[in-house]
Amino acid sequence: MKCPFCSNDDTQVKDSRSTEDNSAIRRRRFCAACGARFTTFERIQLRELTVIKKSGKKVPFARDKLERSVQIALRKRPVDSDRVDRMLSGIVRRVESLGETEVSSDVIGEIVMEGLQSIDSVAYVRFASVYKNFREAKDFEEFLGVISSNKD
Repeated sequence: MKCPFCSNDDTQVKDSRSTEDNSAIRRRRFCAACGARFTTFERIQLRELTVIKKSGKKVPFARDKLERSVQIALRKRPVDSDRVDRMLSGIVRRVESLGETEVSSDVIGEIVMEGLQSIDSVAYVRFASVYKNFREAKDFEEFLGVISSNKD
């Protein structure tokens, strides 16, 4: 593993342990060249996934991109980061367990919306506004009407 501070190729693992949800291995590392300490995470990847965008373009699935979009929806919301990590790991597992190497961005979007709905309703609406491409206030009203009728 290359040191993120000095780019030295020779770093040493000082400690390894599983994350709380057992979805990754957390490793504490030490760089002999500059003395820096840093943490890395190893995640199991069952298969190479490709996302088919609405435009038809195919791109590799990237957990960090998924995490960024969820974090934007959750911005300034009182949600525990461990809960978000568990939700993200669950989303990735669900997508990987679909058994397909190519997955539509719509399928991923629906899975993310389910996860956000169970965590925070404001983040759910924020994500939906981008995912469903809301153009005006009426779109929000209609979406919130559907949510309200589903709760009854």
